[in-house]
Amino acid sequence: MKAYKISEILYLIICVISIKEAFTLWDVRPEKAYLFVGFAALAIFMFFFRRHYRKKFNRRNP
Repeated sequence: MKAYKISEILYLIICVISIKEAFTLWDVRPEKAYLFVGFAALAIFMFFFRRHYRKKFNRRNP
C-alpha cells in the first residue's frame, strides 16, 4: 500500500518539475514548453487515476 502512495507523490513531483521547465522554456522554445505542459497534464491525470484505484482497493480489502 505504501508503494502506491509513493507513486502518487512521484506523479505530483513530475508535474511540478514539468511546469517549472515549461515556464523556463516558454520564451526560448515554445514548442518544447508545450510538451512539458502536456507532461504536467498527464502527471496530474495519473495522480488522480492512481489515487482513485488505491482508495477503491482499500475499500475492498480492509
